[in-house]
Amino acid sequence: MDIIKEALAFEQEKMSHMSTSDRVQASREAKRLILGINEIYKETKDAELMDIMKRITEKKRKIEKRLNGMPS
Repeated sequence: MDIIKEALAFEQEKMSHMSTSDRVQASREAKRLILGINEIYKETKDAELMDIMKRITEKKRKIEKRLNGMPS
């Protein structure tokens, strides 16, 4: 359950004033957390875990949108 604590801490982190490399690192960290929680979710089917994954996925999408920029 340590990964859940990491996920909740990641969720609380500020994402403003990040460099590009910080955004890449945050995106990778989000992916690692989502996949880790998903392994636990497969066994327990706990709805709270699904909610955590959804919130982290939303944060990851915002980070990646900023990384990729606006399409031309």
